Amino acid sequence: METDGILLSIVVPAFNEAESIPDLVAETAAALSGRDWEMIIVDDGSTDSTWDEIRRAASSHPVAGLRFGRNHGKAAALSAGFAAARGAIIATMDADLQDDPAEIPAMADLLAESGLGVLSGWKRERRDPPSKRLPSRFFNAVVRRFTGIPLHDFNCGLKVYRAEPARRIDLYGEMHRYTPVLVSQLGWAVGEKPVNHRPRRHGHSKYGPARFFRGYADLLTVLFLHRYSFRPLHFFGGIGTTLFAGGLGISLYLTLLKILTGASIGRRPLLLLGVFLMMIGFQFVSLGLLGEMQLRLLPGKRLYTVVETAGRLSGTGT
Repeated sequence: METDGILLSIVVPAFNEAESIPDLVAETAAALSGRDWEMIIVDDGSTDSTWDEIRRAASSHPVAGLRFGRNHGKAAALSAGFAAARGAIIATMDADLQDDPAEIPAMADLLAESGLGVLSGWKRERRDPPSKRLPSRFFNAVVRRFTGIPLHDFNCGLKVYRAEPARRIDLYGEMHRYTPVLVSQLGWAVGEKPVNHRPRRHGHSKYGPARFFRGYADLLTVLFLHRYSFRPLHFFGGIGTTLFAGGLGISLYLTLLKILTGASIGRRPLLLLGVFLMMIGFQFVSLGLLGEMQLRLLPGKRLYTVVETAGRLSGTGT
């Protein structure tokens, strides 16, 4: 089944990419000629003329823009774009022209013919320096190992989603790296397709070394939420119960020793250890109970603010 009669939304996060926007829109329009499509470009707090270029593109193409008041990150930009997209299929790509828009039609058709929730691009021939390629290979190997999802390139910006899982995943921090994992956790199958990757034409990469630590921290979050997001007490309660039981056992041993032998236990380090373990165990159990309460009492909320829009939009609440 081809997607000629299906509205295709393309979500593009952009941060200081003014030079790339005109070519990006023109190439996308050429690639999707004859199809029903829209492009939503999210200006993630750019300090150059990116927003002016988005408004200019919206006057002559099916392009809409969202502008953040400050930089919130790629995950927030994707989340805002997903909320505004009207298409049954949603594609994403980076604004730096390294992702090839000509890949989108074939990926959308393949997604429509399959039962996949997301089809992720694989930059098999990546046009980046070794300083980016080598850490990326390590990152992908680690994510494959701990999630069991056999993708080669989790962080490729070029992906095609069904609208339902795209709108349901919760994106913040560096979670954009793990969208295939998040979609898989919703019960959807995940696939991969090799795609053309191009050298950067303008500007420079916006990501520094700190992204690796943030990515690692968010991987722990993804793995924890996958297993315990709806049962935090099982995680914290298990640790707390184990610690409390160990401390209780030590305390009972010392108590019996005092009763049966009359030995002095007040200065023994073992007594302090027993009391400490019981206190820490109780705190872990309490933390799990607080997590259970939070699940039931706190509604979700957006972590970004749209300050201006351009073009036709739906679903943003503006």
